Amino acid sequence: MTARYHNPVDTRFGWGSLDQLADITEQQTVALVTFPEARGLGLVDRLQALLGERLVYVIEDVQPNPDVAQLRATYEGFWQQAGSCDTVIAVGGGSAIDTAKALIVGTESGRFDELLALLASGKPFVPPRCKQLIAAPTTAGTGSEVTPWATIWDSASQKKYSLHLECTWPTVAIIDPQLMLTVPGGVTVSTGLDALSHALESIWNINANPLSDTFAVSAIEDILECLPLLRRDLASQELRSRMALAALKAGMAFSNTKTALAHSISYEMTLRYGLPHGIACSFTLPLVLGLAWGHDEARDKTLQRVFGNDLQIAQTRLREFLHSLDVKTEFADYGVNASDAQQMVEFAMQGARGKNFIGSRAA
Repeated sequence: MTARYHNPVDTRFGWGSLDQLADITEQQTVALVTFPEARGLGLVDRLQALLGERLVYVIEDVQPNPDVAQLRATYEGFWQQAGSCDTVIAVGGGSAIDTAKALIVGTESGRFDELLALLASGKPFVPPRCKQLIAAPTTAGTGSEVTPWATIWDSASQKKYSLHLECTWPTVAIIDPQLMLTVPGGVTVSTGLDALSHALESIWNINANPLSDTFAVSAIEDILECLPLLRRDLASQELRSRMALAALKAGMAFSNTKTALAHSISYEMTLRYGLPHGIACSFTLPLVLGLAWGHDEARDKTLQRVFGNDLQIAQTRLREFLHSLDVKTEFADYGVNASDAQQMVEFAMQGARGKNFIGSRAA
């Protein structure tokens, strides 16, 4: 069988690579999407200096898990006030990049509810207009800078929407580990575990192939070694760079496979129990490893390249790794009883991401 790998993102990696933004956006007008603390960190002023008069609009109130309640006004304000700009640059974590992906998809009316209705239909669509996107992550974990997917939440209705169009692939990704130096320990761990989940989810996946596996295995090995070291030495440029590269490799892996069961479970844990995404998608990894093992010989061989041939030892290693980062690994630890947990796993198996899981075929 022929393996196919496709990723159209012009990817720039390296310390200080954000400075390339001036050349990348030459003769373009730019809108910035970033997080509330960015100005206090001097990031907005730095981007203003790099872009000069090209920077025509700034959104700096992005919140975690972009929710329709806030996105509506942000979206409509963007298209009313900056609809003529050429490019949107997202500088921040996954929430900033996901917000920017929603903003660049223009509807005929300029109204957000029109976009929401298209997403709710679940049918493919081609937007009448779309902006270019440049993504510069400030955390080592999201992977969103090299994928077309964005998650939009509706907490009031207990729903989430997945946005993915040809135009939501970023045109350029700038992975500058220097931007990650100020990320606190808790966020460093949570986002690093999101990256670990991306890499593992791309292996126990019906869409996996030897090319995506190459990125995934390398990312897993790097994260297992690097993340505990980085947690103890947050100012290390070397470790920040290693984690940034590992997260990028994980993004490159799941950009072609999508995520699977652990992420499908995570959506319920975030909506119903308020668990941060990186923890919600990683605390079940030892459990899902056990559910994946033995369903596909090729997938087993790839997992065994990392964990060895003994499932129990592999699960113990993964569980102890998470515990060393103060992440609890049982549903009960998060207030979910055994019956509800079983129902949640079964429900997640039927979700779009759950169906990517190799074990779902036997469920």
